[in-house]
Amino acid sequence: MFIERNICNPEARSGWIEVIAGCMFSGKTEELIRRLNRSMIAKQKVAIFKPAIDTRYHATYVVSHNANKIKSTPVKSSADIVALSGDCDVVGIDEAQFFDHGIIDVANELANAGKRVVIAGLDMDYTGKPFGPMPHLLCIAEFVTKVNAICSKTGEIGSYTYRLEGQSDSQVLVGEKEAYEARGRRAFFDAMKDRGVYKAVEKSVSKKSKAKVTVKTKAKLKK
Repeated sequence: MFIERNICNPEARSGWIEVIAGCMFSGKTEELIRRLNRSMIAKQKVAIFKPAIDTRYHATYVVSHNANKIKSTPVKSSADIVALSGDCDVVGIDEAQFFDHGIIDVANELANAGKRVVIAGLDMDYTGKPFGPMPHLLCIAEFVTKVNAICSKTGEIGSYTYRLEGQSDSQVLVGEKEAYEARGRRAFFDAMKDRGVYKAVEKSVSKKSKAKVTVKTKAKLKK
């Protein structure tokens, strides 16, 4: 479990960035809310933000899949966060993958100003590719927590977000259980192959492998 640094020492003004990353239904928002609630218990000033696009459970609250919630400020642009955070000690940011890449500079600016910045977001999109600004946020964070779900098909560890068939192909599609499932590696890639998503990649890798075998065979014949 993550233990806060300097939470009881208000004179220690060195800021830092924490990133909680994982697939859908892995408990990212749950962990974000837990950390922010602890900061409030410690009498720290907390400001919480989420992208205005995310209205799944509530327009202004950050809400976990388990219905835990905390009051937040919806913003359309990451640039709004710096001004709205004011003199708070801790800044919480949920669903960071939906923000523009300006969120990277915003996180650094807040941390450099002595604030603790706690960020939660999807590390990969529904195709298994890095999502939005999350890779950069993971790189600049002092503390990174990777959380996993349970695969809906196999019961194994689930690290991937699988979008159910019949949904939009847009990278950004705000949804819940009607649109997504948590999947483990095997279940995710098997399903994506069945949909033809990774066939081109497989063929490319296969050709390269055959080419290497041919080169090795020719080298042995020369000997």
